Amino acid sequence: MKPRESRWVKAIVVAVVRPIMAAITRTEWSGQENIPREGGVIIAANHLSMADPLTIAHYLYVAGRRWPTFTAKEGVFRIPVVGAVARSTGQIPVHRGSSDAVKALREAEKALTEDQASVIFYPEGTCTRDPQLWPMVAKTGVARLALTTKVPIVPVAHWGEQHLLPYGTARFRPFPRKRVQMVAGPPVDLSAYEGRPLTATLLREATADIMRAITELQAGLRGEEPPALPYDPRQARRGLAQDSDGEERRDDASQA
Repeated sequence: MKPRESRWVKAIVVAVVRPIMAAITRTEWSGQENIPREGGVIIAANHLSMADPLTIAHYLYVAGRRWPTFTAKEGVFRIPVVGAVARSTGQIPVHRGSSDAVKALREAEKALTEDQASVIFYPEGTCTRDPQLWPMVAKTGVARLALTTKVPIVPVAHWGEQHLLPYGTARFRPFPRKRVQMVAGPPVDLSAYEGRPLTATLLREATADIMRAITELQAGLRGEEPPALPYDPRQARRGLAQDSDGEERRDDASQA
């Protein structure tokens, strides 16, 4: 069987990336004992910044002793050099909004069950939009994958990358070195959902359990109390739309 990754490309990536990460971050790592050293494992993490794929990969490789495999937007694989490196290191392309998204899910399942890989997922699907940067309501695909493959799902929380590269800006701030905290928790117990039909309700409940574990870990890093309910971008958009409609009706009434 052809290996997922090129050994020499992996060696080059490690040689380049590790010194850079050491130069721009002050790492505070814990919980790495919760990451299995072998066998398929899902790493479910919150998403703060476009910089955190690097910090999570750094943590997983050095502290967790596992090679990081990401699902990445297909556009990344079209970038010269970057795309070749991504393919050679076993990363999984995702064609969003097409039937190929199903193919990516199958590729992730194969990586977990056949190749015994450690695959990193952001259940939220994008960087959090919560004003205080807490994890928000997530999509259910990761819960479905965990329940169908029956591989452990390890929650990972982190804090600090927002100072390195704030989401929505191109202002990369490597110096002075930024404090980046990372912690992995015990595998999320999804046994209550096993053997049951994977309905939308069940998947939402399992997803909420996963995100609750991530949020509790991040609360420990921050030393703060998380919100009682996670931020829901759909509800926020509906609220903005209703506010906009209300303003339009008030404007129409005032002009009548």
